[in-house]
Amino acid sequence: MASKRVYVSPLREQAAAQTRALILQRATELFADRGYGLVTVADIASAAGVAAKTVFASVGSKGDILDRIVDEGVSASGYDQAMEQVLALRTPEAVLEALARGTRLGNQGQFSVHEAIRKALPCHEQGEALWERATAAYRDALRAAARHLHTLAPPPRCTVEETADLLWFWFGPGGWRTLVVENGWSWERAEEVLHRTAVATLC
Repeated sequence: MASKRVYVSPLREQAAAQTRALILQRATELFADRGYGLVTVADIASAAGVAAKTVFASVGSKGDILDRIVDEGVSASGYDQAMEQVLALRTPEAVLEALARGTRLGNQGQFSVHEAIRKALPCHEQGEALWERATAAYRDALRAAARHLHTLAPPPRCTVEETADLLWFWFGPGGWRTLVVENGWSWERAEEVLHRTAVATLC
């Protein structure tokens, strides 16, 4: 006896994907605003205009939602494509200019995601692992940029490892947040000063 084929409606799948995207967007906004520990699934459901059971069925628990936010944030970052462009540049000044612009656009565009993750760290049972997963590709990209800088003339006066650490200090999420959030700088001004500092130190 032939098995019955299961019909999958493209419209239903599209609607489900849109619902998941909306739930993740609202959850990101709430986590970034209030902090992960102060947000409930009911809060997320209310913000997304769905029932709590829809949240669980579509995305899962609050922890599952945060995991999805991290994974989608990493996927949306575009580090691979940006680094292809950076590694094709042939002068230290051009590399640092591209890093300043690229990391600024990434941090500005992913600001809510970064805030959602950062505010989850103190109360998340695996906060350290969560942060490492969220930033591993970012840090690897800056390490690759450091190695590339040391192939150009003139190379930085410090070691490759120190160059990578300095790039993370300036262009990692902490540097951008310190200037823009904690001190009220504009993204444009932060980019200008971080770029100038990097050039003065490494070139």
